[in-house]
Amino acid sequence: MQEVSKLPSILVLHGPNLNILGQREPGIYGTATLAEINQRLQQEAQLHQFTLSFLQSNHEGVLVDAIHSARDQHQGLIINAGAYTHTSIAIRDAIAAVGLATVEVHLSNIYRRETFRHHSYIAPVVLGQISGFGSDSYLLGLQALVRYLSQTTMQAHPNLSSENET
Repeated sequence: MQEVSKLPSILVLHGPNLNILGQREPGIYGTATLAEINQRLQQEAQLHQFTLSFLQSNHEGVLVDAIHSARDQHQGLIINAGAYTHTSIAIRDAIAAVGLATVEVHLSNIYRRETFRHHSYIAPVVLGQISGFGSDSYLLGLQALVRYLSQTTMQAHPNLSSENET
């Protein structure tokens, strides 16, 4: 019996207040809703043969628990921690602890905003940070993470591509 290969999986975490995107300060965050962003991400992931799971929470502990659980279920993580970016050592420590390839994204350019938003506790423990491109920040983050995961998989298993071609 031939084994069915499981597609690589990425968890997309949305932090506080992102559930009201499209209504919340559209001049800063744009008019796209969270559902629309997730749909665009899902379409992009399918093109690259990745699966996505989504979670939005306004509660820090829920996000930390999701990061912990991701270790056994996903190969990568995209996170927009919202305001927790600037305050949460717990989220930073959770990302560092699980060791998943992670990209931090923000809709607005956090470095062109209030000074308190210029510091990210998360940035030192992630592969990279993308901010300031509106909802495209998520798409760019996904593309970067997919490329990273694909390259690291090919380096770890160089015969994988030739096996799939037969």
